[in-house]
Amino acid sequence: MTTLADRWNIRPDHTWLRGQRPEHNVRFDEDGSIDIYGYPEAAKALTNPQIFSNDVGRLFLDEGVELDERVQEGSLLQSDPPAHGKLRKLVSRAFTPKTVADLEPRIVALTRELLDQAGSQGKLELVAALTYPLPVIVICELLGVPASDRDLFKKWVDRMAQSASALLDDEADGEDVDVAAANRYVPEMHEYLAAQVAERRRHPMDDLLTSLVQAEVDGDRLTDAQVLNFANELLVVGHATTSALLGNLVLCLDANPEAAARVRADRSLVSGAVEESLRFLSPVAAIYRATAKKFELDGHHVDADRLVRVWVGAANRDPRQFADPDTFDPARDPNPHIGFSHGIHFCLGAPLARLESTIALNMLLDRYPALSIDPAEPPTFMSLPDAIGVATLPLRTG
Repeated sequence: MTTLADRWNIRPDHTWLRGQRPEHNVRFDEDGSIDIYGYPEAAKALTNPQIFSNDVGRLFLDEGVELDERVQEGSLLQSDPPAHGKLRKLVSRAFTPKTVADLEPRIVALTRELLDQAGSQGKLELVAALTYPLPVIVICELLGVPASDRDLFKKWVDRMAQSASALLDDEADGEDVDVAAANRYVPEMHEYLAAQVAERRRHPMDDLLTSLVQAEVDGDRLTDAQVLNFANELLVVGHATTSALLGNLVLCLDANPEAAARVRADRSLVSGAVEESLRFLSPVAAIYRATAKKFELDGHHVDADRLVRVWVGAANRDPRQFADPDTFDPARDPNPHIGFSHGIHFCLGAPLARLESTIALNMLLDRYPALSIDPAEPPTFMSLPDAIGVATLPLRTG
């Protein structure tokens, strides 16, 4: 039986996408790095920041290369306790469940507008029409950044993605890599966001940037650097993950027509299909950690400052955790996938990504009597080694 991964040649080295388990749940590489494939082993690494630190960027910096410390300040993605807990409390005070829930009518309207603009010629290129613009417009409007500037953010996000891909490419010439951009720092983008933050301090508005500026816990407030770094992460990571999730969801349904028919007939399964696509074809293929100290793992001595790759896609196919892991089942319950990470670093934007995906899939099913990939126009994929998502996804809609 041809798998989804084989059909579109998705990551040939990711054997778990083809029903083949890695030989070991933990692999120790000759360069000292560690690969984690098993679900319980992954969960342990993601919930033990005392050993598996989020401060990974330092491992990729060449000797003598330094990033402005303001780049790290306020980064939820690269902070560890106790700083992370304090920062997350402050951010959560502004980025609340109600903030996300209140976006639903606007997301519905935006999705309708974007699909109207795409027309109805029997074909739809889903990335250009919906999965790229929808998340970035939503996040820009949420922050209070003009949607007209979204092309600027696309340029900056593309630069970060290309740099990260080059940095992690063993065959790349390290001298040609923009290390700062690979660590999600583009000076022009930070200058733009810094100006937006300064403007909110002078003239508060009804938007997330203002809420972040005004958020207070126990007398503490976020600094300008912390506000703009969170906004940067929300724009870059939140947009990329949601865009990939939407595309992967459609890929999974196209490859599993019986499941797609069930979802089309019973819309109560839409949210389950979103969760199952996060497990079955995880947009975040790998999560990185850095060992914080010497310790023993699986009978091996591990030094500090070693790179750890937690292969989310492999963990989400571990038969020790999931029955029939290679079956796409939108009714799977429970479904404790780690597509949005796990533990204290569980994705803060997960509710927004879920909401957008649920609205988008329902509207696609309402609008189009059929959604299928044309074999003559196969999808193309992003080049990032630690992510799986389509760059283009041409669909037939009739």
